[in-house]
Amino acid sequence: MGRPLKNPHAEAEQFRRRAVLAFLAVALSLAGLAAWYFKLQVLDHAAYATRSEANRIRPRPVIPARGMIYDRQGRLLAENLPAFRLEVVPDKAGDTEKLLEELGQLIPLSEEERERFRRERRASPGFRPIPLKLRLSDEEMAAFAVNRWRFPGVELQPYLTRHYPYGELFAHVIGYVGRIDEKDLEELGEAGSVLTHIGKTGIERAYEDILRGRIGYEQIETNVQGRALRTVGRVPARPGADLRLSIDAELQRAAVAAFGDLEGTAVAMDPRTGEILALVSLPSYDPNLFVNGISHADYRALQDNPSRPQYNRAVLGGVAPGSTLKPFLALAGLDSGVRRPEDRTLSTGMFYLPGTSRGWGDSHRGGHGWTDVRKSIAESVNTYYYQLALDMGIARIEEYLVRYGFGQPTGIDLVGESSGILPTPAWKMKQRRERWYPGDTVNISIGQGDWKVTPLQMVRGTAALADGGRLRRPHLVQARRDGFDAPWVPLPQPEPALISDRPEHLQVVREGMVATVHGPGGTARAIGVNAPYLIAGKTGTAQVVSRRGSGAVDPRSLPMHLRHRALFIGYAPADDPQIAVAVAVEGGGYGGSTAAPIARKIFDAWLLGKLPEGLEPLDDSCPAGAADCPPPGAGGGAGAGGGPAAAAAMPSMPASAAPQAPAAEAPVQAPSAAHDPAGGGEGQEAPP
Repeated sequence: MGRPLKNPHAEAEQFRRRAVLAFLAVALSLAGLAAWYFKLQVLDHAAYATRSEANRIRPRPVIPARGMIYDRQGRLLAENLPAFRLEVVPDKAGDTEKLLEELGQLIPLSEEERERFRRERRASPGFRPIPLKLRLSDEEMAAFAVNRWRFPGVELQPYLTRHYPYGELFAHVIGYVGRIDEKDLEELGEAGSVLTHIGKTGIERAYEDILRGRIGYEQIETNVQGRALRTVGRVPARPGADLRLSIDAELQRAAVAAFGDLEGTAVAMDPRTGEILALVSLPSYDPNLFVNGISHADYRALQDNPSRPQYNRAVLGGVAPGSTLKPFLALAGLDSGVRRPEDRTLSTGMFYLPGTSRGWGDSHRGGHGWTDVRKSIAESVNTYYYQLALDMGIARIEEYLVRYGFGQPTGIDLVGESSGILPTPAWKMKQRRERWYPGDTVNISIGQGDWKVTPLQMVRGTAALADGGRLRRPHLVQARRDGFDAPWVPLPQPEPALISDRPEHLQVVREGMVATVHGPGGTARAIGVNAPYLIAGKTGTAQVVSRRGSGAVDPRSLPMHLRHRALFIGYAPADDPQIAVAVAVEGGGYGGSTAAPIARKIFDAWLLGKLPEGLEPLDDSCPAGAADCPPPGAGGGAGAGGGPAAAAAMPSMPASAAPQAPAAEAPVQAPSAAHDPAGGGEGQEAPP
């Protein structure tokens, strides 16, 4: 067969059909592409323009300057200092391990700083600067400046760092700021990710929102790799507000010096306003160690210290009040109608519950004889309160002591305040699953047993006794200002609560407290010698270990950590109260011999401007003892009071409140009702 003949017409027709189909396909594709371009360029223009601009312009946070903190006289307690840190841009620095080795030969780099840099290096893009060393010294900055050419990608960056000029003096008041951790980020949310530091303790934490200020932003133009090119806009940051505290730095120093080598806590308060004038917890620590990250060695030294320097004894701690509870229980007895001022109780040296053979003792082996309320406070007569507590009953005792502020936080402007423990039947059943016995009531009447009060609660209650029964909220911050040129604005405080509506009963209690210091048989009469102003006070001793048998425990015979805690509460001048004080000394023995002298030095510093021996004044222009130097209290609205004329104004006391034989303060520890269902207790006497 031969080959088929070609059909040119059929082939031409087939080509035309194929060409038309191809043209239609190309046309449809071009139409679809045109429609898509139209959608992108016209219909979706606004959305994509916004996204494009967001990719090109990125906000960079600007951290505001933190607010300053001042004392009541304008002394700077927390400031921002210019500092320099060493930052590394890994993309420019090359081999970072080699860089660390060579740079470490020039500037000391700890292993902690190296490890922190490595962690951040792994988690960050290579073009972002990573801090390597914070807070370079002048010598280190000079050494780097000379050798800067050797380290590409390494720069010195200025910033503001927090600094506490007084160091340990205000560690438990001001607190400190520290680097933000994961827990802080959880609390702050996304906004906190731009911050580097946050208040951790003290005022820095309690007023974090006020001190921090408002974060600002810079609008930075970037390229496709995210590198910054230029700044195209700015939303300024608002600095944090400054705070002025009621604390007086001079009085704070005097309180610390008054303790000497002893450990404990002291709180001074203006009874007329609730302002805290001094708050001391010893031993203390340097808060500057924590600002840019404390070293493992320094942190371990603090943690291993058995005295716990970081523990704020005034706010978080608590002790049994001992006999410092007696003025409050005496007032409760009067206000409840269970006792009248002239009612007397016979103290024979031992007190027994009906039907029991084991008893509670008084501070004198032979007893104090017939005792009324004034004498019971001045000589610290336990028997008066044993019987009073039984007559009142635990329910009524709880009612009045809650009114006086015990068993609840004071509301001071610090975080984490302890509420203490006010022993009651409900508390005992909840904590120990045990019923309440009459012996428990007797035991708590002299501030022993399961009691736990903070020095803040003690000074608050004492201030209420001094200020006509007005129970005020203790506070540390007086005022704030939003800007250097702005006026100081006082922070409002709640109205005080009235703990008693019987001024005559308050006066009886105050007379007993005056007799404690100025009466011939008072337990704190030693601090009243040569005092140019009247002091009202009450000593106390909180027992740490119980005794065995019928013998007394002499705290001076015990190791320091087992010795009784010495306590004192008081205010001065007694006829014009301007300062109230609560002192607790750990291992101090007796309140009258250890805690009361510390309080006297605090009174002298505030009322007379007389600093403890060896302490130079902060203001060199006003030497200690100079005639033209006003006392510290004068600058804050509380000047010196009393004087020789004040001593003559001492209230007259009945014979029962001015015994001829001196009294000694002694702790008493009754056995737990768990061991003695009948509630019997053992008395303890002061060593001769």
